[in-house]
Amino acid sequence: MKTDHVPQDNSPTYYGHTRLLYATDAEGRYRQVQSTGWEAESDATMLALDDQRRQTRCAWEDARAGNISPLKYYMLRQRMDLASLAQAVGLWQWRVRRHFRPAAFDRLDSGMLNRYSEALGIPVADLCRVPDSAALDIWLDPAQERCCP
Repeated sequence: MKTDHVPQDNSPTYYGHTRLLYATDAEGRYRQVQSTGWEAESDATMLALDDQRRQTRCAWEDARAGNISPLKYYMLRQRMDLASLAQAVGLWQWRVRRHFRPAAFDRLDSGMLNRYSEALGIPVADLCRVPDSAALDIWLDPAQERCCP
């Protein structure tokens, strides 16, 4: 990409900041160029954040209903997936997935709860309960607040 073609679309996901990109100048040498964003990148980021919030909302509703353990909600709220949480606590993914079941989660010892607590950055007491309201700090169209069936 040429330095004069670096996108400057004032992306809302940059929050007024800029991003360093490399582009070629008139002599064909790479130069550092600041960008305020690219509309396509911004749209893709917003779609991903909307999906993340919808998944978190669904997990919170399922945890409140007792269908899953609070662990899955907190994992999604921290923007983690199964693979990253399993790696953070040093377990196989199938074991972490098993702990999403309320009966299996209720039998976890304090050592395992501490590992999850440390990986998620929340106190054990919070990990063991479902909050009264879902903490969703990601944007979403209000029309999509309910999770899909």
